[in-house]
Amino acid sequence: MDTRRNMHWRGWRHLALPVVFAATLSVGSAAELNPAALAYKLPDQIPWGPVDARGAQMAVVVGDPDKPGFYMVYNKWTKGHHFSHPHFHPNDRYIVVLQGTWWVGTGAKFDPEHSSVPMPAGSFVTHFGKQVHWDGAKDEDAVLLIMGEGPGTATAVPEEK
Repeated sequence: MDTRRNMHWRGWRHLALPVVFAATLSVGSAAELNPAALAYKLPDQIPWGPVDARGAQMAVVVGDPDKPGFYMVYNKWTKGHHFSHPHFHPNDRYIVVLQGTWWVGTGAKFDPEHSSVPMPAGSFVTHFGKQVHWDGAKDEDAVLLIMGEGPGTATAVPEEK
């Protein structure tokens, strides 16, 4: 009986060692990071603003898009055919589609059903300064990372029929 118990313990010991090793690694991954070397926010720590009347929501990541200088924002277009209307920005903006499908159009004629092009996750888009465009989401949320030089104001353009 002792031999059987000893063999049983040996089997568990072989299973226990990897578990103890993995637990040690997970404790090690909770290391203190030097705040002089980097700063980070986990997804649940990013302060999103409220959804506006257009169906868009924004979280500032770096800088201030209302002031001169570099900025980065997350922008979420919520599903339900929410779009901006024709407008332009004073400076170039660089956009990465992180999630969903973002629909873009150009010019003063606003026609999301017939004149917009889908940009799936992973797409990179440049909005050139002072050029008219519009954009949004249709059947799914679209999350974007937008980078540019502020101020990142938008100037509305009268729509063509």
